[in-house]
Amino acid sequence: MRRFFVSSILIMLLIGMAGALYAIGETIYEIKVQGATNIDPELVTTALSVRVGDALDPEDVSKSIRNLYRMGIFSDIQIETEPYRTGVTLIVKVQENPVVSSIDFIGFKVVKRERIDELVSLRVGSYWSEGVKTQMLRKLRNEYASKGFSNASIQIYESRADQNRIGVKVEVDEGKRVAIRQITFIGNDSFEPKVLQKKMKTKTASFIRGGRFEQDKFDKDLQNLTTFYKKNGFIDVKIGPYELQQVSDKNIEIVININEGIKYYFGSIKMEGNDHFTEEILSSVFTLKSGAAFDQEKFDAQLGKMYSKYFDEGFIYIEIVPDYQKEGEELNVLLKVKENTRAKIRQIHITGNRRTKEKVIRRQLEIAPGDYFRQTQVIRSQQNIYNLGFFEQDIKLNYTPINSEGDIDLHLDVMDKSSGVANGGVGYNSQDKFVGQLSVSQNNLFGNNWSSSLSWEFGGSTQNFEFAFTNPNLYDSDMLLGSNLYYTKKSWSSFYYEIFTRGAGLRIGQALPWIDRSRVVAGYSLYSKKYRITDMESIMADSTSNATLIELNQLSWRYTSAFNVTLSRDTRDNVFFPTRGSQFTLFSEVAGGPFGGNFDYFKQIAQVNWYTDTWKKLILRTKWRFCYVNPFGDSNDAPPDEKFYLGGTGADGIRGFPDRSVGPAGGGTRAILFSTELGYPIGGDQIIVVGFFDAGNSYNKMRDFNFLNFKKGVGAGIRIRSPFGLIGFDYAYNLNDGGWEPHLQFGTTF
Repeated sequence: MRRFFVSSILIMLLIGMAGALYAIGETIYEIKVQGATNIDPELVTTALSVRVGDALDPEDVSKSIRNLYRMGIFSDIQIETEPYRTGVTLIVKVQENPVVSSIDFIGFKVVKRERIDELVSLRVGSYWSEGVKTQMLRKLRNEYASKGFSNASIQIYESRADQNRIGVKVEVDEGKRVAIRQITFIGNDSFEPKVLQKKMKTKTASFIRGGRFEQDKFDKDLQNLTTFYKKNGFIDVKIGPYELQQVSDKNIEIVININEGIKYYFGSIKMEGNDHFTEEILSSVFTLKSGAAFDQEKFDAQLGKMYSKYFDEGFIYIEIVPDYQKEGEELNVLLKVKENTRAKIRQIHITGNRRTKEKVIRRQLEIAPGDYFRQTQVIRSQQNIYNLGFFEQDIKLNYTPINSEGDIDLHLDVMDKSSGVANGGVGYNSQDKFVGQLSVSQNNLFGNNWSSSLSWEFGGSTQNFEFAFTNPNLYDSDMLLGSNLYYTKKSWSSFYYEIFTRGAGLRIGQALPWIDRSRVVAGYSLYSKKYRITDMESIMADSTSNATLIELNQLSWRYTSAFNVTLSRDTRDNVFFPTRGSQFTLFSEVAGGPFGGNFDYFKQIAQVNWYTDTWKKLILRTKWRFCYVNPFGDSNDAPPDEKFYLGGTGADGIRGFPDRSVGPAGGGTRAILFSTELGYPIGGDQIIVVGFFDAGNSYNKMRDFNFLNFKKGVGAGIRIRSPFGLIGFDYAYNLNDGGWEPHLQFGTTF
């Protein structure tokens, strides 16, 4: 009874003291700052979470103290109250950290002053504290360790002065550079030392290695060793403690203690609490074999797939707790699932789009307000937005819970980048004298996702003009409308002729709702062409192959009226550097016949590309391309420029061979190409290095087709995304005839 009475008195006293200190709920009439000498008191009051006129709340007082400590200026902070009228005066008592009046670095030779300034942010006028001191010591010691001076001794001396000032002297005894002579493991009964050392980046000194000890690298090595053991069934392993033992003035030995624990073998996985998915569906993501050593890394990855299944159904608050049940050497896992609330999307907020209209971005979304949150659809929406080409790759995604049911608002933040290109130039050649070129293109005209380009080459006998426009969402629908107008002159110098073309085309397309990511585009073109032989003597040397060209040379303008259809499907995750997905295109064109004109032919091109993520960031890209063109009606042969000329780069490229050098003289009416590349990004999707193999050939009759006669090239190259588009350089070896061939490439074969 007496003890209860004493306790009650103490509690009442504490409550009274708290009320006297903070006068909870009283109005704050004034805020005073005491102890600020080197800092303006207004800066202190600005950092407070309370203002004059507020009701005093202990939580706001605690938050204010935390805010002030985060400034790194004060060593001690106290907040008190005094009664004032019908409220209180808030008194903020601070004790400032000393201000650095001088900094001296003594004995630093291995680490230069420029490097010290990079590592240490301390300057004259900065505030000095134990935290600043500890951080500076850590950075300097790590820097010396990275250079092999792990025995360097660093001391910091402080000298106090008037007006709360302090002088700082940093002195180092660098000692001698030390190297790792030996790494010794104790307790490694299951693995040989050489096996464990292969998992470490810290190495002993050798003829080609300095054997430096770097703490950060070594800490990662200890994590790698833990991961290796857990991957092999030792889930209770403990790596460490470790010791650095001085062998001599210049050598150290690292001794690492290992407690392996028991090696466990996988038994079974069971689940409880899973209502939305059956156990059979969830168990399908786990491929661990009963009786095999338990692989912690593989199990965690497959557990991540189980999370993804739930995330894709809107269960973003799910909790899965593995309960490892050990019976001797057998390990059974019970997954305790707590599904929690299923999240619906209320609103989708888009920010950062200063140039692009919001409706353009919203059309790329695979998810809409009212839908359940589905992770795969959200990721695919991000990919769609990036593939527009108008934004930087870092498209930020976040969500905010909005109610007790777990519903969320999605937030997408994009960053604009340039989507237009303008260039021009002037040159001189002996034939045309001064020539020039002007071009402008915009892939996001007026922020509507309209693409438009205009180019003009002029001078001498050259007058090339082309205008193109495409609206992929006519009247905000899935219908595409495009047109182009052109007058061009193209020189086929390898085949001793040039061709003049003038005409226009119209395209109408529509997305196919029943085939994912597919579109059909129908087009009509009407144009006239005139052929002119530039070297009749060379043409006459093979008049049989060039009979059609010789005939066309004698005629004036010839008209082509053609209708074409393109069916395409594109599931690439990134159009600039795909890592997954495929791309299929089937192009069919009929010229002449019921459409009129001077040429009758049927042309078809089928192409399929596959993209596979193989190992780390290495991407395998494969392409097959099949082409043919057939004359019909009044035409005995297809126009020479509609035939297929393989070699070089581009859609019909075989690297290792000059441009248009593969196939029959005068071009082939059949063509087959195979190409494969291994690509590796060294600068995001901006710089890619590739290794490639190309093969293919062109024929006039399918009976001439023979895989063994394919022309083949192999080599390596680089791709750079520039403001002017994709630029590449390839160096390829001709496997048929020998010899190397350089290729400058604009655009991509893939």
